[in-house]
Amino acid sequence: MGKKSKAPGIEVPSIPDQQTDPVTSDGPSEEELNSLQTRSSSLQHKLDLLAELAIANNREEFVNQFVPLDLTPAEVAGYLADLTTEAEADGQWNTLTAEIAAITAGSKVNKIEGDQVSNAVFYFQHPLFEGCDREVAFRCIDGEWRAEG
Repeated sequence: MGKKSKAPGIEVPSIPDQQTDPVTSDGPSEEELNSLQTRSSSLQHKLDLLAELAIANNREEFVNQFVPLDLTPAEVAGYLADLTTEAEADGQWNTLTAEIAAITAGSKVNKIEGDQVSNAVFYFQHPLFEGCDREVAFRCIDGEWRAEG
């Protein structure tokens, strides 16, 4: 039934021999080859949060989590208005959230500069505009990652 344990009175169940098929792989996909994510778990957590807020279309909380900490309340409100009530708000929102989704997934990210402890700059191809190279910078201040500039 089972194997006898070296400890008296305890039986260890035996596992029937399982035939394992070797997994064949044709290597990494094109998408995997063209992906580069941050090695910072705290920055990746912030990017994941921003992506979730973007998917939920929660523009106000996205802005509150994204903008530099040194902006005045009026500047934050102005940026939020740009993404909510201005004539081009939906276009700006879609462009911004596409960029966040791309760097969150590492999609088309060519390189990441900075130490990824206090700062990181993502260089990538814009996911919506062919031939448009972009860079997005983040800075960590007192454990809080925010967009820079």
